[in-house]
Amino acid sequence: ARALSLVSVGRIPPMENAIATRQLSTLVLAGIPLVESLGALVQQVEHAKLRSTFAQVRERVNEGSSLADALTATRQFDNLYVSMVRAGEASGALGTVLARVADYQEDQLRLSNKVLSIMLYPAIMLGFSVLVIGALVTFVLPQITSLLADMNQALPLPTRIILGTSAFLRGWWWALALALAAGLLGLRAFRRTERGREAWDRFRLRLPVLGRLTRVLAIARLTRTLSTLLASGVGIVKSLDIAKHVANNAVIARAVDQARTSIVEGTPLAVPLRASGEFPAMVTTMIEVGEHSGELEGMLGRVADTYDEQVENTITRLTALLEPALILVMVGIVLVIILATLQPLLQLTNSVTR
Repeated sequence: ARALSLVSVGRIPPMENAIATRQLSTLVLAGIPLVESLGALVQQVEHAKLRSTFAQVRERVNEGSSLADALTATRQFDNLYVSMVRAGEASGALGTVLARVADYQEDQLRLSNKVLSIMLYPAIMLGFSVLVIGALVTFVLPQITSLLADMNQALPLPTRIILGTSAFLRGWWWALALALAAGLLGLRAFRRTERGREAWDRFRLRLPVLGRLTRVLAIARLTRTLSTLLASGVGIVKSLDIAKHVANNAVIARAVDQARTSIVEGTPLAVPLRASGEFPAMVTTMIEVGEHSGELEGMLGRVADTYDEQVENTITRLTALLEPALILVMVGIVLVIILATLQPLLQLTNSVTR
């Protein structure tokens, strides 16, 4: 299942929505009536799409609609956002719940940025290396080999291998691109099936190092969402139904869905989660303690805090390992290219001196 965002993808940036939600929370907590708060928010929001959306919300609320129904009508806010707002309206604590929504949005953005940070450096290194290697193979080596060919000099084996690879890539790039595109489209189609999505997500969980990060990230998102929903007054069954999508992993989502079914039948949450084998003992034990003490949302929040910290530590360690490893790999590749370039030059120099 795909992860839910608090706004529709490609429409309103999550950061803009988080800022607007925080502003609305501040206005409502200050005791300003909701319609006036929405009016003030519309004047403050800079993002055009978001401003238009909240203007529509204000108009519907002014006509007598609840805030949750007005948000639903815009089709810009997902089930998680609307459910929390509806619970806040029912409990009379709308301002507090909106603050929780903003906290949740900001937490998820921070988590996403941390994950993005580990991908950025390798991408920059890879791009730079491709440019260097491409320049050497495309411009430098052909000139040297052309000069050697004019002098009837045989090319060294490393140079022939690199030139052959370069010629193959230049001649068959379209076939390789088609094969890559077909493979990606096939994988995408496979992942869209229920069986394929679960198989892919199970594979992600079993990857060395990255599998642990995937699991920790999924549990951090799941427990944070559950904690926020429960604290906002949303029932446990509905909270699980919403939160299972946030994990962004079909294996974890299936375990949560099975837990939801068990809870309807009267089983405590910790029991089916432990039976699934997808949650570490620490998580299920803390959930069990939270259920027994009546502080489930607080205990879920502590689990989320712990796993957020684990995500940060894991990313820090991975980055620390990736940087030198990538540098060594890229330097090695560039050195091979440079040696393949210098060897013909040395051969040419020797032939000239003779």
